[in-house]
Amino acid sequence: MRGLKKKRRIQVIAVAAVALACSTALIGYAMRDGINFFRSPAQVMAEPPAPGEVFRIGGLVAEGTLKRGQGEVISFSVTDGAATVPVTYTGVLPDLFGEGEGMVGTGRYINGIFEASEILAKHDETYMPKEVIDALKEQGVYQEPSG
Repeated sequence: MRGLKKKRRIQVIAVAAVALACSTALIGYAMRDGINFFRSPAQVMAEPPAPGEVFRIGGLVAEGTLKRGQGEVISFSVTDGAATVPVTYTGVLPDLFGEGEGMVGTGRYINGIFEASEILAKHDETYMPKEVIDALKEQGVYQEPSG
């Protein structure tokens, strides 16, 4: 009887370990496209990502670079003070998007141009994403908002 309990306990532990391994693998597989790493323009220029890699880029929209093309095609450059990356986006920009303002874009870096699939802008006059602030502070160009 004692040997049967020990054998059953080992079986339960083995099944639980296999179930845990399978669930961890399934969660990792499901999240593979949902994890987007943040990069500043300086990081993108120093180490360009693979063409198919989806990531987030953030910084300030460079002055004088916002150009609207045919239809909903928009091009501009994003900078962190140390480097500038050209960006193209097809769609409607957020209302608060503008030159000299903070932004974060999600997309791919292809042939030297960041092709954004999503653009986020600050939601009021004082907000800027933490990643963008950190990147700008690292470059020494961040200024605390007045007021």
